[in-house]
Amino acid sequence: MIEHQLEGSKRAHGMKLRKPATKWQDALPSGNGTMGAMVYGSIQEETILLNHEEHWEGSVTKPLPDLSGYLPEVRRLLAEGKFKEANTFYPDRLREAGYIVQTGRFQPGFDLKLRTETQYAFRDYIRELDFETGQVSVRWKDGQIHYDRRLFVSRTDDVVALVVRADRKGAISLELELLPHDLQDATDKKGHPLDLPLSFEQTVEEDFLIATGKREKDGSEFGAVARIVSVGGSREVKEDKLVIAEADEVIILTRLFAQGESASQTQRLKEELLQLPADYNALFVGHQAEHRKLFLRTELDLDMGSGRDSVNEQLLLDAYNGDVPAALMERMFDYGRYLLLSSSRPGGLPANLQGVWNGSYAPPWSSAFFNNENIQMNYWQALPGNMPETMLPFFDFFESLVPDMRQNAQAFYGCRGILAPLFASPDSGLKKNLQPHVVYWSAGAGWLAQHFYDYWLFTGDRDFLQNRAVPFMKECAMFYEDFFFEGEDGYYISSPSNSPENWAGGHFEGALKVAVCVNATMDFAVAKEVLANLCAACNELGLEPDSVQKWERMIRKIPPYEVNEDGAIREWMHPDLQDNYHHRHQSHIYPLFPGLEVTEETQPEWFEACRVAVEKRLVIGLKEQTGWSLSHMANIYARLGDGDRALECLEISSRSCVGDNLLTYHNDWRSQGITMKAMWGHSAPYQIEANMGWTAAMLEMLVFSSPGMIKLLPALPRPWTRGRIKGVMARGEVEVAIEWDMEAAQATATLLSRRDQWITIKFPRAIRQLSCTGECRDSSYGPLYREVHAAEDQELILDMAFIS
Repeated sequence: MIEHQLEGSKRAHGMKLRKPATKWQDALPSGNGTMGAMVYGSIQEETILLNHEEHWEGSVTKPLPDLSGYLPEVRRLLAEGKFKEANTFYPDRLREAGYIVQTGRFQPGFDLKLRTETQYAFRDYIRELDFETGQVSVRWKDGQIHYDRRLFVSRTDDVVALVVRADRKGAISLELELLPHDLQDATDKKGHPLDLPLSFEQTVEEDFLIATGKREKDGSEFGAVARIVSVGGSREVKEDKLVIAEADEVIILTRLFAQGESASQTQRLKEELLQLPADYNALFVGHQAEHRKLFLRTELDLDMGSGRDSVNEQLLLDAYNGDVPAALMERMFDYGRYLLLSSSRPGGLPANLQGVWNGSYAPPWSSAFFNNENIQMNYWQALPGNMPETMLPFFDFFESLVPDMRQNAQAFYGCRGILAPLFASPDSGLKKNLQPHVVYWSAGAGWLAQHFYDYWLFTGDRDFLQNRAVPFMKECAMFYEDFFFEGEDGYYISSPSNSPENWAGGHFEGALKVAVCVNATMDFAVAKEVLANLCAACNELGLEPDSVQKWERMIRKIPPYEVNEDGAIREWMHPDLQDNYHHRHQSHIYPLFPGLEVTEETQPEWFEACRVAVEKRLVIGLKEQTGWSLSHMANIYARLGDGDRALECLEISSRSCVGDNLLTYHNDWRSQGITMKAMWGHSAPYQIEANMGWTAAMLEMLVFSSPGMIKLLPALPRPWTRGRIKGVMARGEVEVAIEWDMEAAQATATLLSRRDQWITIKFPRAIRQLSCTGECRDSSYGPLYREVHAAEDQELILDMAFIS
């Protein structure tokens, strides 16, 4: 690990607020990947929402009907230009077959309630989250007494630990309850109350609070147990509350269960909690060491001085007025890292639409695992951000869905291999929605496969490549082999097809209204990537030479991309389908980002066509953008080398889609007209992927990598004149640290390669002078590039002086 780069520039990582939350979406999150807690921060009536990653309302699934015999008919309709008729053809067949389904919904757990009487008007209130440790603290002064509540979700002991303290003995008096989460959050998309088929029970004992729930539909049970430890004072049970009077300190240790029979599970949790030390500090020491080690692997310092101690409210007010502080950018970078490592842990589920935090009984889009953008964005930062462990739940989850995805491929199209659903829940990977854009989308599995191959590129894990990445990619390749068919020109046709959630224009019936299409650009971009990666992997491992030749022949049959009259890469490679710029998805940009096929070095003409296409989205289609699409667009602009535009996307998001606690919303929650408007109940939907994509974009702005190439500061915005970053991982198993001062026209980069290799380096500006501790030679790409030799496990230092 590179250590020297940030010495002497340590800074705190966290956030502060001057007011409590009034709803769960504004609470401060803590989590260990399995359990989550949201701390509201109220003084008198505190609420802590508790979640468990496995607490889902089960799916409703009937056997998937066999529609494969209808494939020739839907293809005939599309070939004849009858897009409107084809759009509902498969959905209608599913309805006729009685395919009634419902995806599982991520559910809230319980509310831990603390009621505290106050003597005076409070002073010096602060609510704080420490990203380095995952600890949430709430502090205030009541008269002459300072109070302090602290909470973390332990990575080492798998417990939600809470302590209440004061600087005067006997000053703590509390009423404690463990309740079902607020039923005011039991509303549907339109804000109407839900009839919840749930029953709850609460039990209060001298040392424990117990809450359990049961679903009438399937009889499944869930619950939570809190162990109460008080130092000094007294306590007694009063009805459904535990009352503590005049204690010196109170510790509450909580665990949840999401499956099993309540009586046995609560007894198990009670016994486990009794085995833990009744010492908050002792529990915290082990947890914070593990959490901090992960979080601090990568650090960013924009060296802007002021603003780092500012509360969120002030930073967001500055951003809202158009002056986005660099301190807010640093905080958002850190927050995305924090949220991912707090919601994605080896052995568990991947981060869903809301990470591992949810207070809604009918969360937007079920808070499911969406595979046409959202879950991928959650994980874009994981590998360059040096947190490969967080990827493991992603791989485990989608490998577990392979049997269902095979069933999708066979039932829909009679194909081998896998067909991913647009969204999934833990208990099902079957296609579960009858909307045409969901039914006809087929690029999901291939997009997921990109992460499998990227894991190999970043980590060099050959065992993973052979035993996990190659098998998954082969499943994708089998589907393409059976699904694609040749046209008269010898190129493949993808039909039926869909470009995620967009509608093509044109002069056919249903233009700008129908989702089904022929030859979505994304289909071929993803297929080409899967096949190329599969060939490269098998060549690396010495596997299946005959199959490699077959896959190479398939690549040659994929049609070349097309450009429209504006010079933009076309979203649909069909003469009747015209581009629709008024949309948030940018799936046709896939070859540039998140793919690696198109770069300015390898395909400059398509690089420019992608630039034009995304420019149309930002200028013409701004009011159709969302929080996540602005993060996506920032990543694309970073790939294009346009740091100012990338920063602009993030600045627009900070003024529209960021809440007081810096969690991101699907759209402009103030309805100020910056993005599209989508309401869920009484507010815009909270979604976490824009947070994650924000961090990924900042990483892309500072370091780009592809096999054999690293670009230093490829999209540095003009306002970021000085800074440093360490611990960034690059493809090829290289750790990168950079320190720059563009006013002084100089920078230093340190590379640490895990294997001996030559790497092409691109510099951010023309070089006046270069000092390199290893071998260095000119590059065929031109004067902005050099080839350097990185010896295994030896730091390579590049000192650069630029032409001003």
